[in-house]
Amino acid sequence: MTDYKKAGVDIKMGDRASKIAYNFARSTFSSRKNMIGEPVTDEGSFAGMLDMGDFYIVQGDDGVGTKMEVAERIGKFDTLGFDLLAMVADDAVCLGAETISITNTLDTNKVDPDIIHNLMRGLANACIEQKVVIPGGEIAEVGKSVNGNVWNATAVGVLEKEKVITGNEIEPGDKIITLRENGFRSNGFSLVRYILEKEFDENIYIKPSPFGKSWGEMILKPSIIYSSALLELLGRFGEERKFNIKGIAHITGGGIPGNFNRILKQTGLGADFNDLFSPSAMIIEIQRIGNVSEDEAYKTWNMGNGMMIVVDKTDADAVLNALSVEAKIVGTIIEDKKIIIDSKGANAQKLTFEL
Repeated sequence: MTDYKKAGVDIKMGDRASKIAYNFARSTFSSRKNMIGEPVTDEGSFAGMLDMGDFYIVQGDDGVGTKMEVAERIGKFDTLGFDLLAMVADDAVCLGAETISITNTLDTNKVDPDIIHNLMRGLANACIEQKVVIPGGEIAEVGKSVNGNVWNATAVGVLEKEKVITGNEIEPGDKIITLRENGFRSNGFSLVRYILEKEFDENIYIKPSPFGKSWGEMILKPSIIYSSALLELLGRFGEERKFNIKGIAHITGGGIPGNFNRILKQTGLGADFNDLFSPSAMIIEIQRIGNVSEDEAYKTWNMGNGMMIVVDKTDADAVLNALSVEAKIVGTIIEDKKIIIDSKGANAQKLTFEL
């Protein structure tokens, strides 16, 4: 069996490191006590909130990770901007925030204007689509300090205080709606690359896949950005909320159990997913090639389910009909503190993750 640790990523160590970083970050919070920009403590949240008096500023950081390495192998950089914006804007909207700006930093071993052109063209197109501006950024030529390019971003959003989505209202019987994703987004790529390069070789990305395009083109499929579609339900800044959305989870690194648990953490509840979207044929094929177990796949990749929202069962059909992206009701909130998944990967089975 292939897992994320064999691919060089230790999730437990990563969680420990994140906790260390958060504890030091939290140690700074008191420095702005009773001042503009005082932080709101919400451990495990998808983004950070700063109190601006009448509203919150929401801020978060992320990057495209090693998806960049696939782009470098086939010389295709024009879609990564959608991945970059998706990673940060779709985190911010989990709190209900409207992302208004994104800044980006590119560390590169050698500046290539053509690469910059394609990266920024894609990011600009994604931002225009989502009504987000790029007020600044940085390109740093750092020589041998990096191998290729490392692209990260910070998003800033705004959110009215009465519209914060905390997850505290979630209760047994609430329905879970998932928004479909056909690709890997920008998560779990170390495992994807490990599988393909081990089974084939480092040139696999330029070779034909069984799906009509090269392997590189297939796995570079840009992330769907859900932010604007969700803001149609939540209301942009200054707009009324159309539906009572109780919780939103962005399914990124950590998969469904790791990310959905982030909105359940204060409730002591669990979830039963009995009708998830199936992952794309490409994802299933890579899972099969790598002999990746179902539980490892669902802990590492989104497996066809990019975002999840929790609503009262009486609102579920109306919310589903109002969404402008492909979505469906996939499960229910339960009293037991566990996540149950009827998986739909290469080896479909019932999975149980204790919380």
